[in-house]
Amino acid sequence: MSDADTNDGASDPEMVQVNLRLSETFLEDIDTTWKEQGFNSRSEFLRHAARDAVKHPDFTREGWKQIAASEHELRDGDAEFVSREEVLAMMDDDAK
Repeated sequence: MSDADTNDGASDPEMVQVNLRLSETFLEDIDTTWKEQGFNSRSEFLRHAARDAVKHPDFTREGWKQIAASEHELRDGDAEFVSREEVLAMMDDDAK
């Protein structure tokens, strides 16, 4: 899955180490996620997440919070899956 760097493909970029301070529970969530998503390592997953944040700056923090809340509700059984057709119908309703 290693397309996580912002490299243009010309040559390997010089890697720089970055230190982060995260809560233990958040780090556990990150570890669970990268393994479930098929990434080779925590670092690869975090590079991928950072690249997406840079490439898609219009996707707001509020949007991420909504996704996280929805994921939590689904895992706890407090929400139901919605079909693609239902999502498209909701989007049409929002556009009106």
